[in-house]
Amino acid sequence: MFATAQHGINAYMSVGLETGVPEADPHKLILMLYEGALLALADAKLHMARRETAAKGRALSKAIMIIESGLRASLDVKAGGELGERLDALYAYMCDCLLRANLHDRPEAVDEVSRLLNELREAWEQIRPAPAAAARTGGR
Repeated sequence: MFATAQHGINAYMSVGLETGVPEADPHKLILMLYEGALLALADAKLHMARRETAAKGRALSKAIMIIESGLRASLDVKAGGELGERLDALYAYMCDCLLRANLHDRPEAVDEVSRLLNELREAWEQIRPAPAAAARTGGR
């Protein structure tokens, strides 16, 4: 379902998140993208509460970049079929929610996107490839 991990690697590295990207398998990379977006959203909520407009905007922009240039760009909608199409639409919806949250200072929109990302992250964790399977394919 994911076309290439390179889109995600580039997005992850460009937003300055934690190290370990070059060694990450595609499954782990997606988890890292979810975690990075969730951290950015937590930062945005903190900045909203403190009325730090510029910092809020940077944090929301970071989350949008991870979702759009990492998670969404890595989708292979054709291979993913209906699920891929739904994920693509969901990621677009999340980005739209975050844009509105930034414009109208709506923490509830940030909460909604955080909830959605958490649900997707948890589902993605559940489909982690078995270690034996990864060893047979050379970690791919």
